[in-house]
Amino acid sequence: MKEINITTKFSVFDELNELPENVKVLMEQAVEIRQKAYAPYSKFRVGAALLLDNGKVVLGSNQENAAYPSGLCAERVAIFQAGAIYPDVKILQMAISATADEKPVTSPIPPCGACRQSIAEYEFKQEYPIEIYFMGETGVIYKSDSLKNLLPFMFDKNFL
Repeated sequence: MKEINITTKFSVFDELNELPENVKVLMEQAVEIRQKAYAPYSKFRVGAALLLDNGKVVLGSNQENAAYPSGLCAERVAIFQAGAIYPDVKILQMAISATADEKPVTSPIPPCGACRQSIAEYEFKQEYPIEIYFMGETGVIYKSDSLKNLLPFMFDKNFL
């Protein structure tokens, strides 16, 4: 038997004002769009903002459905919208912010597994890493230089 040791690295910002100005603006857009989430069941609101290499910003918020789990997370709403509107444009950065109606969210909330796989698909497709910044309602912000930090054993088309 052998062991594999996988190390990931994240940058940690203590507050929103520590972020580079362009990322701060992107995160503020994620915070704003999360208020438009349709989350009557979970009461958990997530916003995502993507910066594309053409300078456009694409937003998404989670959209729930009574036929659970037919809804869609904010990250996938944004990334699929970017793929539909700008299919050949690279995603440079993603900002994610989450809050809950019934309790404070003070820890960074990373993308769920399905969102990680969707982000991985776009990172693989564009052959360029996507910087991912994520936070709760308040508190520290984590930055990953690539989805590979969040999903080191990525599944892609090469396995098919």
